[in-house]
Amino acid sequence: MTEWQRHIVEFYHKNPFLEYLHAQVIPDGDGQVRLELTAEEEHTNLYGIVHGGVLMTLADTAMGAAALARNKRVVTLSLSMDFMHSVPLTTRILATGRVLHDGRHTMALESELKDDAGKIFAKAHGTFYVLGPLVDDDPDSCV
Repeated sequence: MTEWQRHIVEFYHKNPFLEYLHAQVIPDGDGQVRLELTAEEEHTNLYGIVHGGVLMTLADTAMGAAALARNKRVVTLSLSMDFMHSVPLTTRILATGRVLHDGRHTMALESELKDDAGKIFAKAHGTFYVLGPLVDDDPDSCV
């Protein structure tokens, strides 16, 4: 795990809502992080599938993590999601984020939620406001 990934994982371990959902922040080999969540009964709706709000949370947080990888703390300005398939109980959901626009005050990002086999359940797009850096000095060795 790189120093930068360690910063991001530590940052998200302080997020009480992610802890409540039992979502895990996992470093990737490319210097980024992804979120993982195994769908449990408390994540489902009345139809026995994962609630859309859980998927939105994973996508929002994965996009935030992608911004953090650029040393930018952000808050969500807008978020939209296309739901393609329902997510059944016990599915391990993998959420990734990708930067589309890295501006000084705003960022545009996208997220993809899929399972281990690569089946895409949902895609999201978000616009985020940049609050400031995650760490004051951005050493190139961390990225």
